[in-house]
Amino acid sequence: MDQSRAPVLEALTAYRRRGDISFTPPGHKQGRGVDPRVLEVLGEDLFRDDVMIMNGLDDRLQSKGVLEEAQQLMAEAVNAEQAFFSTCGSSLSVKSAMLSVAGPGEKLLVARNAHKSVISALILSGVEPVWVHGDWDGDLHMSYPPTPEAVEEAFKAAPDAKGVIVASPVDYGTCGNLEGINEVCRRYDRTFIVDEAWGAHLPFHEDLPTWGMNAGADLCVTSVHKMGNGLEQSSVFHLQGNRVDPAVLKAREDLLGTTSPSTLIYAALDGWRRQMVEHGKDLLDRALELAESVRTEIGKMHGLWVLSKENTRAFDMDPLKIVIDVSELGVDGYHAADWIRERCHVNLSLSDHRRVSAEITVADSEETAGRLLDALRALSSARDLPPAATIDVPEPGELELDVAMLPRDAFFGRVEIVPTGQAVGRIVAEMVTPYPPGAPALCPGERITEPVLSYLTTGLEGGMNIPDVSDPGLKTLRVVAE
Repeated sequence: MDQSRAPVLEALTAYRRRGDISFTPPGHKQGRGVDPRVLEVLGEDLFRDDVMIMNGLDDRLQSKGVLEEAQQLMAEAVNAEQAFFSTCGSSLSVKSAMLSVAGPGEKLLVARNAHKSVISALILSGVEPVWVHGDWDGDLHMSYPPTPEAVEEAFKAAPDAKGVIVASPVDYGTCGNLEGINEVCRRYDRTFIVDEAWGAHLPFHEDLPTWGMNAGADLCVTSVHKMGNGLEQSSVFHLQGNRVDPAVLKAREDLLGTTSPSTLIYAALDGWRRQMVEHGKDLLDRALELAESVRTEIGKMHGLWVLSKENTRAFDMDPLKIVIDVSELGVDGYHAADWIRERCHVNLSLSDHRRVSAEITVADSEETAGRLLDALRALSSARDLPPAATIDVPEPGELELDVAMLPRDAFFGRVEIVPTGQAVGRIVAEMVTPYPPGAPALCPGERITEPVLSYLTTGLEGGMNIPDVSDPGLKTLRVVAE
C-alpha cells in the first residue's frame, strides 16, 4: 500500500474544498454556533474539522472506504494483518479484545497487575479470571509482568482457559518476555492478548522492546495518545492469525464503542501512522538519544536514580520511560510530583510511594528535556521537601488474595457498606485502585486482608490517589452481603 497516503486527512481536506454544509451532528455546525469565548480558547479549526465520517467525510454507506483504508494502512505499517481504530481509548479496546476470546463462564488467564479496564471487562462479561501473578521485587516494591513459566503453570492449572492477557510495557516501563509467553500459548493452542497501551511506538525502532505482533501475539492493543502523537482517547487494536475471528472482534467493539466516533481522533491516528512510517526511525533516534542524555544527567544528581534494565529484574525496559526513584531524598513520589508541579510548573506522569516518572517522546527537545532536568535538580537540592509518608507497602505474596467469587457476581450482587476497619475477611464488591498505575489493589470477588487494607489506608493518608472507590475517604468499603 502507499504509506504516503492519509485517507482521513485527505477526505477532510476534500470536505473543506467542496464547501459542504451539513444538517447532521455535531450540532455546532463546524463551529458556527459555538460561543466566541469557547472559540477564543479552543480555536475555530478544532470545530471546523469536527465532522462525521458517515454523511460527512464519506457518504451514508461509507462506500469510499475512507476509514477502512486508513485502518489497512495502519495494519501494514505495524506488521499486523488487521487494525481497528478506537476513539474510546485502550480501555474499550482491551474490553473488545477480551470479549472476543472468552465469554460468560469461560476462563481467561489474566496478569494480576492488569489495568482496571481489564477488570472492568471481567465484570461486564462474566469471564472467570485465572490470576497470573507477576514477579514481585521486594527491594523496589514493584511488580514485573508475568514470566513464561508463570503463564505455563497457570495453563496447567486451568487447561480450559481460552487464552491469556498480559500488559507489556507496564506503567513503570518494564516489559515481559512476550516471545516466551507466545511459545507457551502456541504449545497450548491458546490465544495471546497483549495490552500494549504504552507501546504504540515500539514497531518503529529496532532498539525498542519487542512489539507484540512481532512476538507472535494474536491481539495487541495500543494507546497512540500515550507514547505517540494521537489525541487523547486514540487507540488501535491489532490482529493477526486465525485464533480470533475479525468479525467477532468487530462485533464486540461495536457492542461497546460509540456510534459517534470522533473524526479528529481518526485524523490524528491516520497522520501519526504516516509520520512514523516516513520519519519514525529518525524521530525515535533523536528521542532515544535525548532520553539517554536525560538519564545520564539524572545519575549525577544527589538522591535520584533512574530505573533501568541493569538495576532491576526486568526482562526488558522501554528506555523512553524515565522512572526516577526519589526515596534517598527522604520524600515520597506523591509529594515530589506535587512539589515539582507547584514550584517548577512541570507535570510528571506516574507517582507512587518512592518514584516519579516522565516519558520522553518524539515531541520532546533539548528545551523540554532541559526543563525537566532543571526541575529535578531543584528537587534534588531542595531543603523544604515534606518528609516521606509512612506507607505500609505489602511484602512479596501479600497482594495475592484469595478469590471467593467471580468479579461480576461480587460487583452486581447484594452488597453492604461496612466500616473499613471491619472489612478484613470480607469479600470486596468494588474496585480499589491506586492511580496511576491503575492496577487495582482490590478486585471484586477477592477476600480483603489486613496487609492490603493497611497499604491502601496509609497510602491514601500519604498522598495516594484512589479515584474509583465509592467512599473517597476510604472510611467504608462495599462488600458482598452476608
